[in-house]
Amino acid sequence: MSRRTALLAGAGAGAAALAACSGSNKPSHSGPTSAKAGNEGDLGPLSAVPVGQAKAVTLPGGKPGILARPTATTAACFSAICTHLGCTVQADGSKLNCPCHGSQYDALTGKVLRGPAPDPLPSIAVTVTDGNVVVKA
Repeated sequence: MSRRTALLAGAGAGAAALAACSGSNKPSHSGPTSAKAGNEGDLGPLSAVPVGQAKAVTLPGGKPGILARPTATTAACFSAICTHLGCTVQADGSKLNCPCHGSQYDALTGKVLRGPAPDPLPSIAVTVTDGNVVVKA
């Protein structure tokens, strides 16, 4: 094998390794609730989220989100993308954990509880209509 062939083969293997690893630092959320087919902004029934907790949802446009239930009659929604390096946070009761670097957020407010995340999670305006949580247009 020539030196040029060896270099090209090594570069190809490196690119393949990078491609395989590129998504590993940004785990996807597990168990999202998809919006209903009839209404793209419908995140599902408020009753599906225990009071004081949160769960992963799929936002309009297919982006990962967090749906929280601060009280029996209210909902809050946030982007699930960590403000540190863009990994997807995971709901864990009343907290949201980033599996990449250990950031932790309050699931009900989106505020940073533990860094390295520099900023709170961006909130998404929602309303509860007939028991369903709907993203405001």
